[in-house]
Amino acid sequence: MFLKPDYNIKSIYEINLEELKAKGINALLFDLDSTLMESKTAYYSEETLNWLGKVKQDFFVGIVSNNSDKTYIERVKAVTNCPIVFKAGKPRIKVAKTFMDNHNLKGETTAFVGDRPLTDTLCGKRLGCITILVDSISAEKEKPIVRFVRKLERLTVKQ
Repeated sequence: MFLKPDYNIKSIYEINLEELKAKGINALLFDLDSTLMESKTAYYSEETLNWLGKVKQDFFVGIVSNNSDKTYIERVKAVTNCPIVFKAGKPRIKVAKTFMDNHNLKGETTAFVGDRPLTDTLCGKRLGCITILVDSISAEKEKPIVRFVRKLERLTVKQ
């Protein structure tokens, strides 16, 4: 199935970086909200910052976000120290493809990581990337209706 991610794991912290390196992956592109930070907070946890520091030792790290709120974008830019693109329009690939081209990234050596199968996984697949679906970084704090919608969405990726 086209929406089935290559990896379906609980969180970014469970990504097997050694396995990805062994597969020739040298870049990780991340969704922002609910993947690297709690949605709309413009704040990375210390755990995430430390983990990203480790990832950057062996991989190019970039962020591809659909967010278009100007105030939020400025707040995120102020706390982000890797390349980032907003208004990506995922699952469309034009913006993400341009971002990849600008950073000399190839689909076959890039992993696309996100929390939404219908945007992140689909975009990554269309770009030719390995795809990694993670649960929301703040799943335990999300409203019941949000969790319900996430469960429905994940039904599209079951085997």
